[in-house]
Amino acid sequence: MTAFRPCIDLHQGQVKQIVGGSLTDDGADTNFVSTHNAAYYAKLYQQHQLTGGHVIALGPNNQPQVLAALAAYPSGLQFGGGVNLENAASYLAAGASHIIVTSYLFENGEFSWPRLEAIKAEVGAERLVLDLSCRKTDQGWMIATDRWQTITSTPVNAQTIAALENHCAEFLVHAADVEGLQAGIDTELVKLLGECCTVPCTYAGGARSLDDLALVDTLSSGSVDLTIGSALDIFGGQGVRLDDCIQWNRRAD
Repeated sequence: MTAFRPCIDLHQGQVKQIVGGSLTDDGADTNFVSTHNAAYYAKLYQQHQLTGGHVIALGPNNQPQVLAALAAYPSGLQFGGGVNLENAASYLAAGASHIIVTSYLFENGEFSWPRLEAIKAEVGAERLVLDLSCRKTDQGWMIATDRWQTITSTPVNAQTIAALENHCAEFLVHAADVEGLQAGIDTELVKLLGECCTVPCTYAGGARSLDDLALVDTLSSGSVDLTIGSALDIFGGQGVRLDDCIQWNRRAD
């Protein structure tokens, strides 16, 4: 059954919810800026036994918040954002349950199998999450790197998923075109992930109500989990209460 997975998105040293497609070096369109730090949310998730969530650092100046969150909920959160071969192990040592990798796996816009093998050897496939966050093009969904601004030539399709899933523990897939818009999930992408993924997979992007958990459950036959961000009450949203997501997960158990 589909589970709710929590998130902590960091931008410029603050917990924020942004419109994913707007993120550039100059900033981003922002839905919410929290008065709480990342450790506050990590402890909240730990208190309610919410597992499998992720901390994402969007750009620079987030390191203190990242480390505080991982320390507050040891082995309870995955981490992604600027992860590479040199620093991956340090985030596991700091308390991350898994590391999430996207941009490092691409070299000159092309997917690098040697880089995947290297980081897999460093941390182990069992602690590696591959981020297949993508944007929709005329050729279908294509993996997007560099804060979702660079569209690569690697598609998110059955072939890519089949080739990668033996090298990781999970997939994380942000639908960057709908991320932060609260305008509904990308149903076709969720359906594809449900049909193709044989390892755990979390989808994020566009969720706006508790009904979206049920929708993802139906579309994916319960095999894809859902992250809800901007619509969640703890992030200033009005569409979904965290308490309801907690109750949903308890029913799933």
